[in-house]
Amino acid sequence: MKIAALVSGGVDSSVTIPLLKKQGFDPHIFYIKIGMEDQSAFMDCPSEEDIEITTWIAKKYGCKFDIVDLQNEYWSSVVSYTIDTVKRGLTPNPDIMCNLLIKFGAFNDRYGHEFDKIVTGHYATNYETDEGVFLGTAKDKVKDQTYFLAQITHDQLQKTMFPIGDLPKSKVREIATEMKLPSAGRPDSQGICFLGKINYTDFIKNQIGEMPGEIRELETNIIIGEHKGFWFHTIGQRRGLKLSGGPWFVVQKDIEKNIIYASKGYDPISRYSDQINLENIHFLNTNHDYSNLERIKFKIRHQPEFNSGILVQNENEQKIISDTSISGIAPGQFAVIYDDDEKTCIGSAVISEK
Repeated sequence: MKIAALVSGGVDSSVTIPLLKKQGFDPHIFYIKIGMEDQSAFMDCPSEEDIEITTWIAKKYGCKFDIVDLQNEYWSSVVSYTIDTVKRGLTPNPDIMCNLLIKFGAFNDRYGHEFDKIVTGHYATNYETDEGVFLGTAKDKVKDQTYFLAQITHDQLQKTMFPIGDLPKSKVREIATEMKLPSAGRPDSQGICFLGKINYTDFIKNQIGEMPGEIRELETNIIIGEHKGFWFHTIGQRRGLKLSGGPWFVVQKDIEKNIIYASKGYDPISRYSDQINLENIHFLNTNHDYSNLERIKFKIRHQPEFNSGILVQNENEQKIISDTSISGIAPGQFAVIYDDDEKTCIGSAVISEK
């Protein structure tokens, strides 16, 4: 079996190589270069250190190694999507789109014909039935990353391989230490995939600019402050409003009038709803019939905990009715759907404003 292993220099993707070698595979390592170093806002991207670590791993295990430059593809797809979504006043998820359009998209388009499987360091699993491949959740529920894989296609899913999906994070660190990998003590990445060390707000400001507007209290419509552009704020956000007497939460946005509405209190009722409107439900395994699916678990953000609810899908509407009211329902983000036993990631949908 010919395997392409996507290694970023982080501990998770680094550990996939000794695990693959132990299983008798000879992976071809690829480092995908997507940071826009030629842009002034990206001067601190850590690709040099990443490449140094990945090169060391390739030499240690005798693997072929290539750097793949997908910067232009990344800018025209993921970054463009992010900017366009923000301009519309919605909340993007670049990490989800990176997996769909770059790691299992542009890379597969360029090299996929040469390889049977594409390996990544995601905390996820997969399993096969007569209907094809399904995406399974990871053993480490805190680190589970199926949320970020829920938009890939079934064809892409069939080529996935997740060597660390059955391991807890602590074991991954232990293996990296035992193998003396240079990434063993490296902290987990906290940034959005294309930003590297760049602050998200700074990036948006650099790309779109500012547009000052009013912040109003939702309940009274009284002006309580000023923002620098609705695109800097997302529903459920608490930090960054710079309002006294808080806490304050962003609960609504008027894009046409450039107004942010906020509610005050540690848990204002206006933050919560049990209705999550959806559009474009995407099922990962297109061979399986999900038309009668009702009871589900779901997430509206990357988090360890699952929410419970009912999936409604008919000619008139697509939505989730949550068993309990939840906060931070942000249009533009993704709702990711799981089966009721939390073992299988079924698919995802964009959260709609309607």
